[in-house]
Amino acid sequence: MVLTHSAPEPAALTTPSHHGGFTLIEMMIVAVIMGVLAALAIPNYSRVRERATIARAIGDIKALGMDLTDYQMGHGSFPASLADIGRAGLLDPWGQPYRYVRVSGSNRGALRKDRFLVPINSDFDLYSMGPDMKTTAALTAKAARDDIIRANDGGYVGVAEGY
Repeated sequence: MVLTHSAPEPAALTTPSHHGGFTLIEMMIVAVIMGVLAALAIPNYSRVRERATIARAIGDIKALGMDLTDYQMGHGSFPASLADIGRAGLLDPWGQPYRYVRVSGSNRGALRKDRFLVPINSDFDLYSMGPDMKTTAALTAKAARDDIIRANDGGYVGVAEGY
């Protein structure tokens, strides 16, 4: 006959000493982790939002460019203003009206220019002043670098700094 003897379990091991909830240290660790995650996510969200805003302006300029070209094909010349194609009230994502300048009959000083001070379009200029809402004719100037432009007669639509 084999006798087995089991030791009685101590009372401290069978009764729970923790009654639920979190300690202050655990709460502080969770707060630090959430802070780190927020610090990483907020700048990324800002960049994504800025890219989406620029993409909207690019899409608007492309659509306006097609409307202006359609008008020119039907009337033999480009319109005097965006009002002639029914788009005078269209605002860019920063709340400013899009800028339109016909090359034909315009003062050469009013036209957008590249780094060699050569006009960037031969038909019309169409652009947004961008997030800083400032601009100059020369794209190399600081005020014009964030503008969303149409260049090369529609071959390029994007941020002036990338042109």
